[in-house]
Amino acid sequence: MLVQGFYHGTHMRLVEADRPQGLIFYVHGLGESGLCLEHLMAHPLLKGFTHIAPDLPGYGKSPWTHAPLSVVEYADAVAGWISLYAADAVFLLGHSLGGVIGTCLCERHPELVRLFVNVEGNISAEDCTLSCRIAGHTLEDFLAYGYEMFCEETYRRGMHEKALRMYYASMRMCDPRQLYASSTELMDLSAREDLGLRLAGLKVPACYLWGDPRGTQGHSLGLLEAAGVPLVKVDDAGHWPFIDQPDAIARHLLAVLETNLR
Repeated sequence: MLVQGFYHGTHMRLVEADRPQGLIFYVHGLGESGLCLEHLMAHPLLKGFTHIAPDLPGYGKSPWTHAPLSVVEYADAVAGWISLYAADAVFLLGHSLGGVIGTCLCERHPELVRLFVNVEGNISAEDCTLSCRIAGHTLEDFLAYGYEMFCEETYRRGMHEKALRMYYASMRMCDPRQLYASSTELMDLSAREDLGLRLAGLKVPACYLWGDPRGTQGHSLGLLEAAGVPLVKVDDAGHWPFIDQPDAIARHLLAVLETNLR
């Protein structure tokens, strides 16, 4: 059963395992919250695992910070939560921006992670679909009108796309300052085109899970392949494969987890 609450000042979602096989710790994406991950956390195929999904500070129901946090600061914050709640190394799943945060966390705190699953994390500037539009404003203009325009456009598009309906709900709760700061940093990091190499070079096992044909494509996939990152494709899916194809991604994720459990 999924329960929610505030722990150490951070809003988190928790699903307890019925036969403990390990802990999966989730890191959501840009403008998101743990809301988008609830169906995956409660999926019957994954009931042998405990699941924890925090709302990052400035996102979801967690408190807003005095100043926006960076990827490194988020990585260290998640590492702190893992240290609090996990007796052993965890299975880490990061989506979108969470994939970048997860990569940084594994670089800085490899002892905390047993396996890293990067779901649709940014690899190149090609992946900055939403962040580039946000960062295209000045901060002043985004706070004055850009954030509201972005929310309204997402609401309209969500009438035809389930993932965007859930995205709109989370985005309405986030701190616009943090959304802007995360977008500009994500664009800078993606433009360097070294995130695939960083993922491949981690000291912990890692793979990249992507949605086809509407998710990561082209140049970014080429960079991942060239770096030698193991790829897992989810068919008929986009940037939120766990919303588009929850049963398929649960099967893929279970297969990856069980391989690591052997």
